[in-house]
Amino acid sequence: MTKRESAKERILKVASDLFYSEGVRAVGIDRIIEESGVAKASFYRNFPTKDHLVVAYLEQRSKIRMEAIEEVKRQFPGSPKEQLYALLEELVERMKSSRFRGCPFMNAIVEFPDEDHPGHQAAMTFRSTLWKNVEDIARQSGARDPVQLTNQLQLLKDGAMMSAYMDKGYYHPDYFLNACKVLIDRQFDEHSASSRTDE
Repeated sequence: MTKRESAKERILKVASDLFYSEGVRAVGIDRIIEESGVAKASFYRNFPTKDHLVVAYLEQRSKIRMEAIEEVKRQFPGSPKEQLYALLEELVERMKSSRFRGCPFMNAIVEFPDEDHPGHQAAMTFRSTLWKNVEDIARQSGARDPVQLTNQLQLLKDGAMMSAYMDKGYYHPDYFLNACKVLIDRQFDEHSASSRTDE
C-alpha cells in the first residue's frame, strides 16, 4: 500500500519544483498553497514563514546531492578516483536536462545576498558541506593536493552550471568533463612523478 503524502511533504514538493524552476522570490506562498492543495492553516502550521520553507527546500536539495555522493561510494567502494569521475558524469547528465536551471545553492545566494538571511546562510552551509565531502574523496584517492584539486573542480563546476543554463544552444558538457578529468589525472601524474623522484 502506497503511503499517502503528508501536507508537509506536498508543500515541500511543490515549493521545491517552483523555487528551482522559477526562482524563490518569484513564487508566492498563496501559489504554493493553491498548487499543493493544502489549507492555509496547514501551511503555516508546517512552515511558519516563507523563510522556513526556503531553508527546508535547500535542505532537501542538499540531501539529494549527499545521497548521490553516497551512491557513487557504494558503486566504487575501493576507488575514490572513480567516485570523482562518477560524480562529474552524473552532473553532466543533469546539465543535459531541459529542466536544468543551475545550482540551487548558488541561485539562492544570488537571490538572497544578505549574509544574515536564513536562505543565504543555509545555501552557504549546504554548499560547503557538499564540497567538503568531495575534498574527502579527493584526499582518499591519493591526489597530490586534494584542497587545490577540489577548489579547481568547484570553479569549473560553477562556471559550467551557469553556462549550461544560460547557453543551452551551444554549451558542450563534455568540454567541462574533459577539463575536470585532465585536472584529476594531472594530480596523479605529478604524484607518481614525485614518488619516482624521491626513490
